Amino acid sequence: MSKIAYIFPGQGSQSVGMGKDLFDNFPMSRMIFEEADDALGFSLSEMCFNGTVVDLALTANTQPAILTTSIAAYNAMKEYEYPEPDFVAGHSLGEYSALVVAGALSFADAVRTVRKRGMYMQEAVPVGVGAMAAILGLPLETIEIACEEVREGEVCSPANINSPSQIVIAGNADAVDRACELLKKRGAKRAIKLNVSAPFHCDLMFPAQERLADDLAKIEFNDLRFPVIENVTADKNTNGTRARDSLVRQVSSPVRWAQSIETLLAEEVETFVEVGAGKVLSGLVRQINRDVRCLNVENTESLRNTLESL
Repeated sequence: MSKIAYIFPGQGSQSVGMGKDLFDNFPMSRMIFEEADDALGFSLSEMCFNGTVVDLALTANTQPAILTTSIAAYNAMKEYEYPEPDFVAGHSLGEYSALVVAGALSFADAVRTVRKRGMYMQEAVPVGVGAMAAILGLPLETIEIACEEVREGEVCSPANINSPSQIVIAGNADAVDRACELLKKRGAKRAIKLNVSAPFHCDLMFPAQERLADDLAKIEFNDLRFPVIENVTADKNTNGTRARDSLVRQVSSPVRWAQSIETLLAEEVETFVEVGAGKVLSGLVRQINRDVRCLNVENTESLRNTLESL
C-alpha cells in the first residue's frame, strides 16, 4: 500500500483569513484556536481571521499563527477520520507542527515556544544588518562555493535547500548582495532578495538558538508515534530527546527540505498531504518529483476533496 506523509508549512505561507473556515465548521479546530488564545494571552485567532497583513507578517506573530492553523487543520482531519500518516515533516517552523501531531510535545507548549522563537530570531540581528535571497537554477555546490568566496569575514551560507532549483541563502546583507552578484555571473536564472525581517537559518541566529535552548530544556518531550524527518539531518527520528535537540540546532542550521523529501521518496511515500495554510510545500515537492501525488487541507472544501482522493 502506498505510504502517506503529512507535511507542515513554515513562515511565508500566512494570509489574513487563514483558519477561519476551520474555526467556523469544526469544533476540534475551534478548540485549538481558543487554546492558542489562552496560552498566549491575546487573541491570535482574531489576528489570523481579521488582522492586518503587516501584523501577521511579524515573525513573533507569524510563527504561532501558522502552527495554530496547521494543528486546527489536522484536528479537522481527525473529525473526518483521516488515515494516520506513515511519516511527518515540516519546513522550519513546520517541524513544530509535525512534532505536535506525532505526540512529541503538547500544542500549548509548542505555541508558546514558537511565539518566543519568533521574538528571539527577530531580536538576534538588528533590522537591516541581515538579509536572505532566493537563488534559482544553480546546484547547491556552486552556491556553497560562491558563499565562501564572498564572505570577507561576514556570514553568508545556504539557509533553505528547498528543491534542486531553489536554494535560499542568508547572512550579513552586504555578503548576501555580493553572493547574488557572483551567482548571477555564474549562471543563476534569478537571485531575488526576500522581504524577511531577519536572516534565518545561518550563524547570525546563534543568540536566538541559545535562548530557545533554555526554553526547550524545560519542556517535556515524548517519543514520537510515527517518524519525523528532521530539517537538520533529513533523517528519520522517533526519539523525543533527539527531536528537542533538532529543534535547537535548526535555528542556525540550513533547512534540508529537498533532502527530506528524497528521504521520504526512498521510504516509498507516494502521497504528500500539506496540512495548514497555502500550498507552498506542494509546489516544492513537485519540483523534486513530478510523479508523486500532492494534496492539501486548509479549509472544508480541500478537506473533503483530499479525503475523496485518499
